[in-house]
Amino acid sequence: MPTLWFRNTWSWGKIPEECTSKPTLTLDRHGVVRAHHEQLGEYLFAYEGDAAPLFTENETNAVRLYGYANGNAFAKDAFHEYAVHGRADAVKPANTGTKFAAYYKIEIEPGQLQVVRLRLSSKNEAPADSFGEFDAVFAKRVEEADEFYDAVTPAEADQESKKVARQGYAGLLWSKQFYNYVIREWLSGDPAQPPPPAERFNGRNKEWSHLFNRDIISMPDKWEYPWFAAWDLAFHMIPFSKIDPDFAKKQLNLFLREWYMHANGQIPAYEFAFGDVNPPVHAWAVWRVYKMTGPRGQRDLAFLESAFQKLMLNFTWWVNRKDAEGNNLFSGGFLGLDNIGVFDRSKPLPTGGFLQQADGTAWMGFYCLTMLSIAIELAENNPVYEDMASKFFEHFISISDAMNSLGGTGLWDEQDGFFYDKLKVDGQQIPLRTRSLVGLLPLIAVENLETAKINKLPGFKKRMEWFLNYRKDLAGLITYCDVCPFTGNRMLAIPTRERLQRALSYMLNENEFFSPYGLRSVSRVHRDHPYVFRVGNDEHRVDYVPGEGTSYLFGGNSNWRGPIWFPINFLIVEALERYHLFYGDSFKVECPTGSGNMATLKQVANELSRRLSSIFLPNENGERPCHGKIDKYATDPHWRDLVLFNEYFHGETGRGLGASHQTGWTALAVKLLENAIYDPDQKAAHEHTAREASDLPRTTGAQRGRSSRSATAAV
Repeated sequence: MPTLWFRNTWSWGKIPEECTSKPTLTLDRHGVVRAHHEQLGEYLFAYEGDAAPLFTENETNAVRLYGYANGNAFAKDAFHEYAVHGRADAVKPANTGTKFAAYYKIEIEPGQLQVVRLRLSSKNEAPADSFGEFDAVFAKRVEEADEFYDAVTPAEADQESKKVARQGYAGLLWSKQFYNYVIREWLSGDPAQPPPPAERFNGRNKEWSHLFNRDIISMPDKWEYPWFAAWDLAFHMIPFSKIDPDFAKKQLNLFLREWYMHANGQIPAYEFAFGDVNPPVHAWAVWRVYKMTGPRGQRDLAFLESAFQKLMLNFTWWVNRKDAEGNNLFSGGFLGLDNIGVFDRSKPLPTGGFLQQADGTAWMGFYCLTMLSIAIELAENNPVYEDMASKFFEHFISISDAMNSLGGTGLWDEQDGFFYDKLKVDGQQIPLRTRSLVGLLPLIAVENLETAKINKLPGFKKRMEWFLNYRKDLAGLITYCDVCPFTGNRMLAIPTRERLQRALSYMLNENEFFSPYGLRSVSRVHRDHPYVFRVGNDEHRVDYVPGEGTSYLFGGNSNWRGPIWFPINFLIVEALERYHLFYGDSFKVECPTGSGNMATLKQVANELSRRLSSIFLPNENGERPCHGKIDKYATDPHWRDLVLFNEYFHGETGRGLGASHQTGWTALAVKLLENAIYDPDQKAAHEHTAREASDLPRTTGAQRGRSSRSATAAV
């Protein structure tokens, strides 16, 4: 029953920007339906073969749902009543309405194929014979699609990697959706409908009465997750910038516009609760898309400057709202890591007090460094931004100082060599010694400052040098403005070299974070040694759970307690690349920990990328780990090339878990496959410091049967 219908806005009453006159679908002649809409114009919908034309109205069946008369005898469920229950009176006898279906009865023998051809055309462009050139047009579209994906996928990639890339990109394009949600109208109700209950004015999102969503937006998935999520969207735009750079820039700017961003500077999180706190990754996405969509000297400065102005408001919101004591240690609820911690961080703590979050503070350090990089870029063309660069430079030093030394050691635990959250209650600071991504996130706050750029900014350079001389006390705790021996560039980072090395020893330990398929969100050490925190008679614990969550504390199967999540893995790969640009071959670690194999951080980034990419690539048995052990995906020719982009992946097997809706997140796999993680300008400048990923010795467990070709296709 191929179906054509109009979105019902006429029954709402007079709503601004909506169609208030009722559109029509009318049988024009056998096999052709004419569609008329006051805003969209006229279209012809052609259907082939011996199908019965069915019409009804795309209106709610109020009798069935609410127990009162429809006012219209024909409702949107008429086709179900007709086909399933045989009710011929359910559809309109006159061949007109606002919803149409061509009703085919087809018998298909096993192994046979039946094709139904349909064509929707603007009335002015409709051919006299709707199906005369149909097959030729279809073939041309297939050819054009092949050309498009060939153009955006590296020619040197193997065929399996190309399949993953194509499906990732296609999923992104498919997940664009018209999204219409106007809070003021939602609170007030539709003029022609019964008024909503008074409680609605005290419900969620009531503080967002300015919000006016009426745009095409990139969704996590328009089937299972048909509304936007701000931090998902920011990640989407990294791979999107390769296939539609203009759309990527417009999406990022859209969420900073005054009818999206709150007057206080907060970016709306997602429909369920716009006021929830998502990680501040928007600036990073703006900066990455800016660099990915043009070579140096030809980039879109207007886009960058426009976004920077609004990001200033958002940064200020974070500083004012999420730093409880004004000491540059931040806390912000979920922060994208849902139930990774001991407590539900979006609710009041059972102990009282508040958390000083290692990840919250790391996110702000990361945000600060990104804003610094943008300000330096803008200052090259407008010296006004030199002061802003100085502001973010000094602010980052303050955040990093607090992270490493406030109260003695900040959030760093010298005994364990890891960053932990601290619970502050009744004047005490209690470290919550869970080894999780919370303690690895400080590693992403790293940026390289090019000496050539700084020399062009006399105001910023003078202030920076004064500050370095004035705060020499920080040198032992913070990697700030060390000078690279082979480029002369400087680096800012939260961890010192020694603390970075100690944290990496946990991260690259296969018995802790380093899964054959990427970084686990919680260390596997907690499988046998769960972390337990007691409050009175209540026990709060963190276990390692590699698959679906077992705790309902955070809402069903939502799980960060072990599986592999692509966004954080992606940011850590990027960070490793930036560390290597500074340290070069002088910094090596065991990879994996305890193996004796010494690797540069570039090689570590390559290996982590290879492990992540292998989730989607077939092994020697033709099995893609994302499919688990389902034979159909490995052996059936109709199924084996289908790649599933799930929400997260099993920490031991790589099997896809959760909803298969995070197309944008796991399309980051495309970027890992394409060797395009960091700025290509910097990549070229520092090529001599890197070694190939294939030089890295690998353990049997790490290989998991992937071919060397698959490994070298990754970063």
